[in-house]
Amino acid sequence: MLTFQGHVEYGGTSSAVNWVTPFERKTGCRVVKLDRVRTGEEMAAKLAGNSYDVISPPPDLAGQLVAEGSVAPVDTSLVEGYQDIPKLLRELPAMRQGGKVYGIPYLWGVNQVVYEQGRPQGPEALYTTAPVAIRDSPLSIADAALALRRASPGLGIKDPFQLTPAQLDAAVKLLAERDGPDRVYWKDSLDLIRVLATRAVRLAQALPYHRDLFKRAGRPMKALDRSPMTGWVDPWMLSARPASPNCAYKWLNWTASAGVQRSAAAWTGLAPANPKACAKRAQRMCDVYHVRDDDWIRRVSFAVRPAKDCGGGGGGGECTDYTDWMQRWKNLVK
Repeated sequence: MLTFQGHVEYGGTSSAVNWVTPFERKTGCRVVKLDRVRTGEEMAAKLAGNSYDVISPPPDLAGQLVAEGSVAPVDTSLVEGYQDIPKLLRELPAMRQGGKVYGIPYLWGVNQVVYEQGRPQGPEALYTTAPVAIRDSPLSIADAALALRRASPGLGIKDPFQLTPAQLDAAVKLLAERDGPDRVYWKDSLDLIRVLATRAVRLAQALPYHRDLFKRAGRPMKALDRSPMTGWVDPWMLSARPASPNCAYKWLNWTASAGVQRSAAAWTGLAPANPKACAKRAQRMCDVYHVRDDDWIRRVSFAVRPAKDCGGGGGGGECTDYTDWMQRWKNLVK
């Protein structure tokens, strides 16, 4: 299996955090390879030279895997916990294509503009003031597009992940407005925590988990909670040619269950896709991510891989694709 660091634990970091050994004991299956990475780029590189039965990719990579036929449709009737996951998450474009299900939602998160003092006027302040911290990902262009949807309605931005060339130009222009030495681009959560802890930035693109962390440390931070947000879901996907299909489906069952998602949410600081996981050690994460508040979640634009056909949304093939986003981001973050 291939996933992100922390998304699957086997007791190596802490003996109290292990949801691989119980899976093996319950099912009789054995996890012979567990590769874990920190970024989507690392995951794509791993996929280039290895084969896996199950993969948990970010939305941008998930879209690529579906398009190239590297993952197979999932028979959801074989996944016991699937119906416990809210329809809102199950039917996200990143999970489905052509009426078929390709991803079983596992963990999810949202990006918020956080600050300690001096409330900003709106999310666009993240790009017009300094110093600030922004997540180092091409998909962060969508956050700028979402800010423009409010500040410049004439651009006609509907889905911040499906942008026309003109809309992409505008979002990148906004991002570049105050780019410079006062801006931190963070990949690792520890890097963000460090600049927030030292008050090296005024505003930051962060997760509810980060706000909760500082609240518990006696440094409460605020967020633009009433503004639209971007988010993402990390699903589990089935390889197009799994060597052990029966065990692969048993793993999908296992990771859709409330017990496993409870452990994963508490460990990673992300929200569980299965609300039944919201108890005991995961309750705090469920609270900060408003897991049971459908109105709050509906304000989140969940990520999908940008595509020229506008994600099949009727844009007439006038949108930009992810390679465009990657190149523009590369030019910005040098």
